[in-house]
Amino acid sequence: MEVKSLGATVVQLFPPPSRSLPLKGLYLKHELHLIGQKSGRAFVYANFITSLDGRIAIPRPVYQGLLVPKEISNPRDWRLFHELAIQADVILSSGRYLREYAKGEAQDIISSLMEPRFADLMAWRSDQGLDPKPVLGVISASLDFSLPEGIWENYRGVLVYTSNAADPARVGQLQKQNAKVFFRGEMGSVDGKRLISSLSEQGYRTVYVTAGPRVFHMLLDARVVDRLYLTLALRLLGGQEYASIVEGGLLEPPFDLELHELYYDRWALDGIGQLFSCYDRDKS
Repeated sequence: MEVKSLGATVVQLFPPPSRSLPLKGLYLKHELHLIGQKSGRAFVYANFITSLDGRIAIPRPVYQGLLVPKEISNPRDWRLFHELAIQADVILSSGRYLREYAKGEAQDIISSLMEPRFADLMAWRSDQGLDPKPVLGVISASLDFSLPEGIWENYRGVLVYTSNAADPARVGQLQKQNAKVFFRGEMGSVDGKRLISSLSEQGYRTVYVTAGPRVFHMLLDARVVDRLYLTLALRLLGGQEYASIVEGGLLEPPFDLELHELYYDRWALDGIGQLFSCYDRDKS
């Protein structure tokens, strides 16, 4: 579904003054690729959509596992998801996502950028002088996943990050599929700081985290996240089993953020509305 011209605006609430702005291009103007180029290291940003009571995923009605609630997913947020994706050198996912994708149980981040409705984003990427396609980064300790057919039509490379305990046979299989495998962790887990350092050393300057709450926790714990984009759907879902944006042990010290931008989208979800917010890591 395309974002309709009617109601195709949002209201900027912060920073002041309040004003109406087009939804299209809202996140493109952040020019994240330039931030990374100026800093000389990878700029790491993540994005989630959540209900008011903190649900980013709830149980599937038939199969095991969780999925993004249809009650909060919407094409206006999906548009901005892709505005963030188009700015990335590396789109960072997980082995778990690829397993769910293979079963047809996950949102499509493998080929969706190439859809005709996002042709303007591909044109924007070309105008910025960026590589025509991003690289797919996959975090997996078990390596229990397969690369989807057609992956090379949508990504110019695949980087797999795993631990020193990874199964050599699985490593070999991925390498035969032209994936580059990096060992950046011990004891069956990946080290977030070493992962991002590796990407920076390879010259990647924008890393878009699309993985789930456990990977996000790992990156927060390593203190390598620079920005969080959060869409807040103005709905309460309830339910005892769910995923939130961060899952793992207590972050010590807490990971502090400061508000960068806030927008009210009154047109989403049949008029219920949602908030688009953006937070930077507190560097004080």
